[in-house]
Amino acid sequence: MDTDFQTIISQIADLLLKKGLTLSIAESCTGGLIADKITNLPGSSQFFELSVVSYSDKSKRSLLSISSRLLKKHGAISEDTAVAMAEAVLSKGNTSVSLATTGIAGPESIEGKDVGLVYFAVALPDRVESKGMKLIGTREEIKRQASLEALKFLNQVMRIWL
Repeated sequence: MDTDFQTIISQIADLLLKKGLTLSIAESCTGGLIADKITNLPGSSQFFELSVVSYSDKSKRSLLSISSRLLKKHGAISEDTAVAMAEAVLSKGNTSVSLATTGIAGPESIEGKDVGLVYFAVALPDRVESKGMKLIGTREEIKRQASLEALKFLNQVMRIWL
């Protein structure tokens, strides 16, 4: 596991384990990379419950019950969709906290939105925090950066809320 991911995932794991909490993830643009990095940590099964890669709009609707109306109004690449994904995987996974990612890794823009635009959301049963950012790089670089930034956001939000 590379050092950047190892450090942040260890911090997340320590906090979740210390508090006896569980994590679920819904990934779109990161394509399962976050789940891959988490499961590289031995013992991650003690806190990591599940990951859903809902890459297409169809899978967002069928696996996460994201409404067609929301997707039509805001698009798959939106803060609203990230929030809905985080809330859905929290509920479906019956976990203490969830993380969701959606965005555009490239090489072409989608929905009239620029390559590198990503949104993250962290949900607990009683609250959700979200943010967007613009990343620069190749498709693989954006996926890596988005995964790392999502984990940093998760860690930051958990340290405030938990």
